[in-house]
Amino acid sequence: MNFLKNNKTPLFLVFLSVVFYAVFASDLNRNDFIKLISLIGVLFFISYKLQQINLDRFWFLAGVGVVFRLVFIGVIPNLSQDFYRFIWDGRLVFQGVNPYLFTPESFLNGDSSSLGMTFFQAQELHKGMGTLNGSHFSNYPPINQLLFAIAALFAGKSILGSVIVMRIVIILADVGILYFGRKLLVKLRQDPDKIFWYFLNPFIIIELTGNLHFEGVMLFFVIWSLYLLYQKKWLRSAVVLGVSVSVKLIPLLFLPLYYQWFVSQDSFKKGFLKLFLFYLIIVGTAALTFLPFYSPQFVSNFSETIALWFQNFEFNASVYYIIRWIGFKIVGWNIIETVGKILPLIVIGFLLILTFFRKNKNFQQLITVMLFGISFYYLLSTTIHPWYIATPLLLSVFTKYKFPIVWSLLVMLSYSAYGKDGFSENLWWVATEYILVMGCFIWEFFKERKEALN
Repeated sequence: MNFLKNNKTPLFLVFLSVVFYAVFASDLNRNDFIKLISLIGVLFFISYKLQQINLDRFWFLAGVGVVFRLVFIGVIPNLSQDFYRFIWDGRLVFQGVNPYLFTPESFLNGDSSSLGMTFFQAQELHKGMGTLNGSHFSNYPPINQLLFAIAALFAGKSILGSVIVMRIVIILADVGILYFGRKLLVKLRQDPDKIFWYFLNPFIIIELTGNLHFEGVMLFFVIWSLYLLYQKKWLRSAVVLGVSVSVKLIPLLFLPLYYQWFVSQDSFKKGFLKLFLFYLIIVGTAALTFLPFYSPQFVSNFSETIALWFQNFEFNASVYYIIRWIGFKIVGWNIIETVGKILPLIVIGFLLILTFFRKNKNFQQLITVMLFGISFYYLLSTTIHPWYIATPLLLSVFTKYKFPIVWSLLVMLSYSAYGKDGFSENLWWVATEYILVMGCFIWEFFKERKEALN
């Protein structure tokens, strides 16, 4: 009874959150932006209050985070159609078909006949993923495909069953992030409760568990790898990071940033040799996972699909939208195809500047420079879906920077593009998002510089 008396407020906040998450999961249309952003705002406030009044109650907050995720367990995602493609790819892999060689449209229009096979609910899955997704080759790396196939193994004839299997995997990955993230914070002599900036963040719960995006699985391997690296187990760290690349390709951006950390641990020659082997193991591990799918056609299809993200698709961008506007004024048309080839080169240049000129010899500096690198990449990207921000958000937990927390709230403004009359981006909302995020970053950056000088 004393526990209940002393915990009425936290339990009430947990109850309110469960109710709001349930509304989000089962009674929300993506087109209803006002309802969506209102629920998000309230859940962010409650999450903040729960952490504020439950300091040093790790297991209580951990349990609450799991409960919030379980609210979504048996519900079809309502903010994203991508899971239909996940199920599609998984069922192909489970039947021994290379998912990188066929688009869903080509498969339904004849390729399935030549292979002498089909699978349950193919038409329904194709309709659910939409024409845009269905007309392109898969761009999900092999470990991701393996997880899709596991869903097909356990629920090959049920869309909801497949959703539940994938959701369990994503929840387990978040629990793994909680485990290794807390241990790494303790090693770095930071407040271990900072991991709840990620684990209790409504954005993470909704976008990963709710909408079935696998950034959390990738990040589990990234954080596990960082924890192993801190313990000087760099060979194991490289293998685990290679696996993360095979979930999502994003960790490849971090590779140059390890340079200073490695060469500062030993003599230059010994440190450089370790770094070379570190890279070799990462690339080798990732390459091994691709081998079962390898063919010349796979290389062509996969690279073609990756290029689309830079040269064809545009959504919720920042710097690119300014460049696009200038392009329209100067040449009179959308210059995305040209700009999409140049922006990645600028990102590479920035990463090299961080590699050789930004101080990152201790572990916290290494993670900070990784945060800067991924944030710059996203600021120059032509497409920024909300779930992308999970990576800078988790990295920020181990640094002094909080602008990704602000970003994790403001990125939800991008859902304003999905109106009742169809898709149409409101650039005022986009501008609001990035002005506030960049303002927060600039304030934090100069505040840190001032503290360092003092």
